[in-house]
This record gives sequence, structure tokens and C-alpha cells, in this order.
Amino acid sequence: MAGIKLIHHVNVPISDRERTREWYEKVLCAEYLDRGPIRDRQLQVRIATGEMHFTDSANPSQGGHFAVEVDDWDETIANLDSLSAPYSRSPGGEVGPARTPEDTPYTGRREDNGEHYTYIRDPDGNVIELVYHPMRLEDGQGQHVELVDNSKGLRWKQHSAYVTPG
Repeated sequence: MAGIKLIHHVNVPISDRERTREWYEKVLCAEYLDRGPIRDRQLQVRIATGEMHFTDSANPSQGGHFAVEVDDWDETIANLDSLSAPYSRSPGGEVGPARTPEDTPYTGRREDNGEHYTYIRDPDGNVIELVYHPMRLEDGQGQHVELVDNSKGLRWKQHSAYVTPG
């Protein structure tokens, strides 16, 4: 098998498509993807360079979580506060012992790399970890690497018959 290039999408079950779309657009700045006939089967959104697909389910069940890297930690927390969106240092909402001096009941820092993290839940209870790495990236030889963020310019090529003009 050849190596994996990237994660194309994650699909999670939901109970209310419009509520889910609105929540992901407001909280995670997701972009709705109108892909013609597919929109009748599932909700699809883009978050940065990745996609989330949501399938209607009478009884969506939660299990595990997915994580997204945020650009600005303070802005992210301020946005959650302005929306009264609850967040906590653990996926289940319980508060364990602090591991670093920066830990609060709501946010944490990883001991190994200084990464900030917190957990939120979407309207169906799916757990999303928000992470922010204040440290620099390095390649395998320890050389500093800068990422070019062109996520707004990246698009999967769509069949022209299914693209809604806009």
C-alpha cells in the first residue's frame, strides 16, 4: 500500500442537519459545501483543508473524538465564551488533577510540548478537541519548518454538473 497523503474527510452521525450546519459554521467557521445530489444524502462542510461529512441518524452515538488545530488560542477561547459554548479540559467534562501550572478546569497544556487543548461537543454530543501548538515545527533533521496556510485556496475538484453556481 502506498503512503497516506492526508485525511480526506471524517463522517459522524447527527440528528438534525440544519442545527449541525449552523453550529459548525458558528463555532468552527466551517464552510458549507453544496454538492448537488449529495446534499440530499449528507451534510458536507470544509474546516480548514479538511472535510466533515454528517449523515442523518435516528440515534447518533458518540465514540472517540476528532481534533482540529486552531490559529489563535486566545481568540478561540474568546469565541467560545461569546457563544456560551461549554468547554472543558477533559472529553467527558470531568476535572482531574492539574498536570501543569497553566491547567484550569476548562483548558490544559501538554507536559511534553506545551500544546494548549480543550474539548467541546457539537449539538449531538460528538467530542471535538481544540489544540494549539505554540512551539515551532521541525522536520526529521531538526530544521525549522514554516507552513504556508493556503487552506482557503484549496478545493477538491468537483464535477461541473454538481456544482451550484454562486
